[in-house]
Amino acid sequence: MPLNIFTEAVGPFRVFTYLVACPESGEALLIDPGGPAPALLKRLHQKGWRLRWLVNSHGHADHISGNDLWAETTGAAVVIHQLDWEFFSSPGMQAQARAEGFRPLTRADLQVADGHRLPLGRHEALVLHTPGHTPGSICLYFPGHLFTGDTLFVGAAGRTDLPGGSLTQLISSLEEKIMPLPDDTRVWPGHDYGEAPTSTLGQEKTTNPYLTDFF
Repeated sequence: MPLNIFTEAVGPFRVFTYLVACPESGEALLIDPGGPAPALLKRLHQKGWRLRWLVNSHGHADHISGNDLWAETTGAAVVIHQLDWEFFSSPGMQAQARAEGFRPLTRADLQVADGHRLPLGRHEALVLHTPGHTPGSICLYFPGHLFTGDTLFVGAAGRTDLPGGSLTQLISSLEEKIMPLPDDTRVWPGHDYGEAPTSTLGQEKTTNPYLTDFF
């Protein structure tokens, strides 16, 4: 059976939080828990799914401020790349998160690196390390689906002018990790910044300037 995927825009920056479930096993994961997502929580309870993972695509406060809430409510493990854990758990970055009105990054139950695989029932998510927006940005790849966080948007890509950002690294990530994936892969970005909330990689390869103009 295919994955079940549901989305809710969360928080003041309207982060896309994704609930991804294997309906056969009842296991689920949540990507970018930016805060309370009542519609996703309701669906989780209605379906009787068990939330196994809370995956942070990167450490920016708008994407992780719901970690503690969701972990305490569901018992799921918080997952983040080891470089973003080191960067965003620092006192300075925690203070910045609080100054912006968000809860800071305070826990990482599983620190991942490129190539790590997260089992989800009959499915498996592959962690792709895609630095550029942040040092430890990741995309999560299931065959047919790519959850890109703020690495790649519909028609655009993530900012690189924030602390820890690098345009050179971002372009390398897109070229080496994203471009080789199949064209029919569905792209699920971290924000609705394009003409549509989702796209395909084939469409992005022909219309997104970050994938057409730099290589």
